[in-house]
Amino acid sequence: MHTVAVLALDGVIAFDLATSIEVFGRTRLPDGRAAYRVKVCAPDRDVDAGAFILRAPWDLSTLDTADTIILPGLADPTAPVAPEVLEALRRAADSGTRIASICVGAFTLAATGLLDGRRATTHWAAAELLASRHPLIDVDPAVLYVDNGQFLTSAGAAAGLDLCLHMIRSDHGSAVATDAARLSVMPLEREGGQAQFIVHERPPSAELTSLEPLLLWMHENSREDLTLDDLARRAGMSTRTLNRRFREQTGTTPLQWLHRVRIHQAQYLLETTAHSVDRIAAQVGFGSPTAFRDRFKRVVGTSPASYRAAFRGSSATA
Repeated sequence: MHTVAVLALDGVIAFDLATSIEVFGRTRLPDGRAAYRVKVCAPDRDVDAGAFILRAPWDLSTLDTADTIILPGLADPTAPVAPEVLEALRRAADSGTRIASICVGAFTLAATGLLDGRRATTHWAAAELLASRHPLIDVDPAVLYVDNGQFLTSAGAAAGLDLCLHMIRSDHGSAVATDAARLSVMPLEREGGQAQFIVHERPPSAELTSLEPLLLWMHENSREDLTLDDLARRAGMSTRTLNRRFREQTGTTPLQWLHRVRIHQAQYLLETTAHSVDRIAAQVGFGSPTAFRDRFKRVVGTSPASYRAAFRGSSATA
């Protein structure tokens, strides 16, 4: 079973800590088995979490055998990290262990030097500080998470949920991740490139949530042959205004967002049915099987057939 080690250091942010414990701990495979074994570890048995004291069941040696290590944020992200912690993380990285940070946990990961020369993110309010303290990291404050393969970083709060669901989908496919998202009452469609809701100097507009009814309608009607004009009419605005607001609120365009919804629906069908790729293309709203295959490979990184071979669950019919 895949072991997830959650590293708890003094000053750990309780929300970040609980996010990974709950999401991975409750994830189930199609046959009902637990998908992950979650272990909370720390350099010392008792961890000061601010409002409470946490007693960690496992020590740093757990990092040596973990498949994934999660680094929650700390109340003071600039606090020095003990040398034995940094060494344990570097040793785990050398063995190929996946390491992911939540929120300002990126500072802990950055302290190891493992993010040098790589793109990373953190909570937008701490991005400038991360960049100034670690100039060799390409800090992107405008995205929800960044996946470098072995090393992953996320923005604050709910973005940690997005990152956990992203890793579950990479490990076990869309159907398992969808169930995990449902338990967390989270949408699975939020991509890493979506913009963080950044507070700018000028007070934010009430428009930040104005697209929510349209997004829900698009999700429910994604199989229809929708055009940008259709979406603009539904939203009661011009296509130019719709594109601008979509960029501001989701970091992408209306049609790109629609394509992602369709691709996620296609992933589920590839995993759980024996329908042909051409049939699935039509079912999720692509007029052309060729266009579907091209879009699927761009979004997922592999062909529909290869994805099915990797992730088709036991619940699919032969």
